Amino acid sequence: MGGKIIIVSNRLPVRVSRRDSGLVLESSVGGLATGLAAIHSKKPCIWVGWSGIPLDEISWSERREIENRLASMSMYPVFLSRSDIDEFYHGFCNSTIWPLFHYFPDKARYEERFWEAYKRVNRLFMEAVLEVYRPGDTVWVHDYHLMLLPQMLRDELGDEVPIGFFLHIPFPSSEVFKLLPWRTEILRGILGADLVGFHTYGYVRHFLSATRRLLGLENALGKIRIGNRVVLVDAFPMGIDFERLTKLLESSEVRERIEKHREAFRGLHVILSVDRLDYTKGIPQRLKAYELFLERYPEYRGRIVLVMVISPSRTGVREYVELKRLIDELVGRINGKYSTIGWSPIVYIYKYIPFEDLLALYSIADIALITPLYDGMNLVSKEYVAAKSDGRGNLILSEGAGAASELVEAIIVNPNNVAEVAEAIKRALEMSDEERARRIFAMRERIRRYNVYRWADDFLERLAEVKEEQKKLRARVLTDEVAKSIVKDFCNARRRLVLLDYDGTLVPIKPTPEEAVPDEDLLQLLRSLSSRPSTEVVIVSGRDRETLERWFGSLDITLIAEHGAWIRPRGGEWSTVEPLRKDWKRDVRRILEVYVDRTPGAFIEEKEYSIAWHYRRAQAELGEVRAKELKDILLSLLASYNLEVIEGDKVIEVRNAGIGKGRAVLRILQSGEWDFILAAGDDWTDEEMFAVLPPQAYTIRVGLTPSRARFNVASYREIRSLLRSLASSCA
Repeated sequence: MGGKIIIVSNRLPVRVSRRDSGLVLESSVGGLATGLAAIHSKKPCIWVGWSGIPLDEISWSERREIENRLASMSMYPVFLSRSDIDEFYHGFCNSTIWPLFHYFPDKARYEERFWEAYKRVNRLFMEAVLEVYRPGDTVWVHDYHLMLLPQMLRDELGDEVPIGFFLHIPFPSSEVFKLLPWRTEILRGILGADLVGFHTYGYVRHFLSATRRLLGLENALGKIRIGNRVVLVDAFPMGIDFERLTKLLESSEVRERIEKHREAFRGLHVILSVDRLDYTKGIPQRLKAYELFLERYPEYRGRIVLVMVISPSRTGVREYVELKRLIDELVGRINGKYSTIGWSPIVYIYKYIPFEDLLALYSIADIALITPLYDGMNLVSKEYVAAKSDGRGNLILSEGAGAASELVEAIIVNPNNVAEVAEAIKRALEMSDEERARRIFAMRERIRRYNVYRWADDFLERLAEVKEEQKKLRARVLTDEVAKSIVKDFCNARRRLVLLDYDGTLVPIKPTPEEAVPDEDLLQLLRSLSSRPSTEVVIVSGRDRETLERWFGSLDITLIAEHGAWIRPRGGEWSTVEPLRKDWKRDVRRILEVYVDRTPGAFIEEKEYSIAWHYRRAQAELGEVRAKELKDILLSLLASYNLEVIEGDKVIEVRNAGIGKGRAVLRILQSGEWDFILAAGDDWTDEEMFAVLPPQAYTIRVGLTPSRARFNVASYREIRSLLRSLASSCA
């Protein structure tokens, strides 16, 4: 992809603030700003984000000054009013989405004014992006503040622009996510992107489950097809700037601080805890675990210290004030209970400390105790491991951190199990030097290889691949020009064959087979088309012959039922392709009935020589699980029969082996010479039909999905439109 990368996030990597000397720019704090700043400095980028100062507090001339100063740094500011900040940032983002996505639904507030502000601010970001966007640019949207933005940009810029979205916090299970009143709007907003990224496959799975349950969108290997686009959902665990960190460790400034800290904690085992003040970080539970450790293992009193660094956050919010008070009380209780004249068990630092100081603490700490209840990734754990070049360190990591799926050599704990965390501290302290080094070096090498640049490169490369796949799909889409060629060839042909699947091809898929009755418009269309001279129209369906006879028996067309088991030539009688058995159906029905009982919404459709188990009306995830179970059971039980199990669109069907649409269509092909062939279908059973047709045949798959067919269309409506053109052509 050419052009520049437009990074869009709530905050810029710098923030504007007012001092006595005027407006000043300061570096923003936070893992997202730090990680993306590394990308911003190395690639042709422009960064769009909030300037950090309320619009109400600056003049027009100051606004122009901010824009000019940021432009020199390849940044473009979004200006938010004080009410925007209160209702969008503190409101919807941090009082609705943040608690819900971190599994604290009791803390989530669902207020309409927050939602309106969220939509309003996402539109402001959209307008800012449109100001800097040029054809050829790539847009990369970040995090939960801007989940509506991808679709807003898609509506404005069209399908050609590459849009990526990355969520840096957890995506919750669909059961939790569906508590959000505006859940479908959020999902549709995110799906405006071409590539949706998460830190772990667990979050990917939750998102795909939500799109399936709430929007009815299926996926194949993480690919969701929406209109003319393929949306890929995948995991990209964010890394750190490993080289910068290790170089900083060797700087004289950091070395001096290391020696200073080492002297201050001489003779003590240092446990390091680093967090932003937040209820998701599990700080009270961590303190209780440390207290339990001191109680159970008195031999370590006076020999160990917990250095707890907490950065202030949302200092005016009631819940955070209460959390701070609880932490203060716990620290005071533990220090009051166990301190001696020359030793305190906890060194409590409640302030932002420079990264150089943090590096020095990483370097001297024997253990990093990182136990958030839930965390999107947690880069502190990766920074600690990267800083342990001597292998003399141990990481205790919560299973609720996204990093736990990567840093598997860490001691993984349940942060709510204070006894387990206390025992993990003892285990880490008593671990052999050899095992400690083996664990640290394995994690360190992984972090070195998959750094923040590799993370960004992987994401952007996958985004380019998705756009290329979309381009190929668009090249297969049936255009007006191709449709005109089909009509022209139809008119010039001497003998014409039109092969049509029914459900999903001529009518939309319905919840139950009985609902898909052909409408009068379709019947008239087939009647008109089949009345054209030298034109053979064939319905090639999985339906039973009685249904096809009832619906289409009065038309002068050929009918193929049960995926090729039965054929009725135009003006003729029904006959089977070959002698078929149906004595097996009773035993198969018993199995299917068990799965109907186990899957609410599922039902059985029995035909003469086949039997089908439908699960379209079942709950999506349960239906998929049951379908897989059923298919495995059927395959194992029917191995000795001359039967086959086929999987269609939300249906598992058992039929006589060797029967298929391809075989039935071959009989039609052999009945004469055809110089025009058109075939249309919508699922993999129709692929059998496409496979036996000559290369020059016009084959069309309904749905934008890979196929043997030469062309794709989005829906049955386009098939009907093409058939109307054929029926009224050659005047």
